[in-house]
Amino acid sequence: MKIFNFFIIGIFFTAISCTLDKTDYEAEISTVVTEHYDFKEVVVINSGNYTISIETLNGTFYKGYNEIRLKIINTQTNEKVSSSKVTFLPVMTHSDGSKTSGPHKYNLEYKPTSQYYSGYSVFTNESNTMSSWKLYISFTANNQTYKVNKDISVQVQSNKNLNMTAFKGNDGEQYFIALVSPQRPKVAENQLVAGIYKYNQPTGPAGAFPDPSQFSYAEVSGYTLLLDPRMPEPSMGNHSSPNNQDLIQKSDGLYHGVVNYTMTGGWTLNFIMQNQNGKIVKGTKVSTDFTPGVEGTKSELYIDILF
Repeated sequence: MKIFNFFIIGIFFTAISCTLDKTDYEAEISTVVTEHYDFKEVVVINSGNYTISIETLNGTFYKGYNEIRLKIINTQTNEKVSSSKVTFLPVMTHSDGSKTSGPHKYNLEYKPTSQYYSGYSVFTNESNTMSSWKLYISFTANNQTYKVNKDISVQVQSNKNLNMTAFKGNDGEQYFIALVSPQRPKVAENQLVAGIYKYNQPTGPAGAFPDPSQFSYAEVSGYTLLLDPRMPEPSMGNHSSPNNQDLIQKSDGLYHGVVNYTMTGGWTLNFIMQNQNGKIVKGTKVSTDFTPGVEGTKSELYIDILF
């Protein structure tokens, strides 16, 4: 009981010190995080008698996870194309001319109720002088295949609650974890959603560019993402919180769990990723020691957030 009381008192004083001591991220905390719920047009491409319109949240491509809604309209009849096979391939060109991509849904899925093709793209870098992005899209209408491309701009994701990370697993594979929600956490138990993806190594030589087999990614299936959230700032002692739930995959392909933020500030989501057989792919346990005055250690697999 004495140890428990000492722990509570320690939390109390460190919480007070957090409000008094200036930190590097105080200005960021005071910035209002805007939640985006409206899909707006971000790209329009014309090809023959057809117009392709792509919508994203806030009408912007951001580094990290982006839900994609694509519509194809016949400009002669003003009717939406609903029976086409639509492919979607984002490609990034680096300053040395090499080309890469990021996790994405290559074959978009038509949603008849909403009348658009649905997918996603995880942009691994924002557009800058060293790298640029282009979309390659194909669709079929009236037994004719159309192939179009369009330069796009990918913006910095200023909302740190939607951060992402890329890493090589202990199995030698290249993985990506991208936070999907919450956009604006509360001091409470929050539903935490993330996408986990793996790069599919090509099994043969590249064909004509852009060969999708060279830019193929898969949604990781049946893994578990063990979660240990901490406040690593020295004034916070790397303390955690109760009632967190590990992330498991649901029917939407994304991984869902619960993270309990007990106060605002800088948090680290420490992860251990396990495959279907319970083998650790990446991540290390974090010490449970309460360390006021010392910056907290992190798992080898983590994502920092801030709210």
